[in-house]
Amino acid sequence: MSLTVLIAPSGFKESLSVNQVAEAIARGIRRAAPHATILTAPMVDGGEGTTEALVAATGGRMVATTVTGPLGQPVASFWGMMGGDGPRSAVIEMAAAAGLSLVPRDRRDPTLTTSRGVGELILEALDQGAARILVGCGDSGINDGGAGMARALGARFLDAQGRELPEGGGALEHLERIDIAGLDPRLAGVRIDAAVNWHNMLLGARGVARVFGPQKGATPEQVEALDRGMTRHAAAILAATGRDVAGMAGAGASGGLGAGLAGLAGATLHPRFDIMLDYLDFDRLLARADLVITAEGALDGQSPYGKVPCEVARRAEALGVPTVALAGTIGKGARQTYEHGIAAYASIMRRPCSLGKAIDEGGKLLRAAAENTMRMLLVGQRLAWRARDAS
Repeated sequence: MSLTVLIAPSGFKESLSVNQVAEAIARGIRRAAPHATILTAPMVDGGEGTTEALVAATGGRMVATTVTGPLGQPVASFWGMMGGDGPRSAVIEMAAAAGLSLVPRDRRDPTLTTSRGVGELILEALDQGAARILVGCGDSGINDGGAGMARALGARFLDAQGRELPEGGGALEHLERIDIAGLDPRLAGVRIDAAVNWHNMLLGARGVARVFGPQKGATPEQVEALDRGMTRHAAAILAATGRDVAGMAGAGASGGLGAGLAGLAGATLHPRFDIMLDYLDFDRLLARADLVITAEGALDGQSPYGKVPCEVARRAEALGVPTVALAGTIGKGARQTYEHGIAAYASIMRRPCSLGKAIDEGGKLLRAAAENTMRMLLVGQRLAWRARDAS
């Protein structure tokens, strides 16, 4: 009997990328079941590594380019054109153009940084004939509400005297009006989806400026100025487009980029894992699978709340496909995952060791755990066959 296994893991932070995790698990499976059919669906959240993972999973291609970085200077960047059937689909991770990693620690000031490079990546995807564009929102170094992105696409941000505002979220508290007459007309004919943290709000006590501004270098005074700017930004978007982003779920994602994408580029915001699974055509892969193996750095009582293993397992359980989770550590409350689709779980650790050693040997530990898991499953399969024959 042929066995089809779908590998749908997360990356192991500071140890292995999501593609490396998937490959390590695949190698372990092949050792135990060399004739198994292996499918992969790397689970990324829109942050760093999203483009590479989706391009690799779909047989697409990476596109190297140069765009305006968060400090207004040229930076090396990239985007991807996904493979597979269906409409031409581009994938962009905003971190490749406006990520925090592109801002040196001694220059982190979210009142000045810009998302213009994200808009430039969208323009490149349009130039290459993309019919769908997925924008991954995560790991940002900006707090400009997507104003820089919209400028690159043709919008103008004006003060009360009709003068163009400078780049950066700090200038938005002087925003009077957004002129959208010059927006690229191709935006009307393309589907733009944004993968966001659904809980990131634009304004108020839970707004992007107050929650994430200090992490990006904002002083308390700058946080208040940024929040005032986001308030004026939302009002100007509503006046220009009729789209109300002030209380929209996910609008605060990536320094408010979610608001700019939804309000000015016509994008639809989605909970990040839902839309990633859609672009990976996850349900089609799942329909072919007899077994799902997922993986995460830690499995515990928080895993049912938006973490990869349970998000994958819920979908698999709905189709009657069992899911096994491999984890670096098994923490308090991990048994709760049984109630959210996980059929079994196991730690990849075989003996006590330091965190540094575990990180260094992550690939080796995953391969061994996947092999051992598969061998145990094959024993159960043989026992089931014997019981069937005996009856």
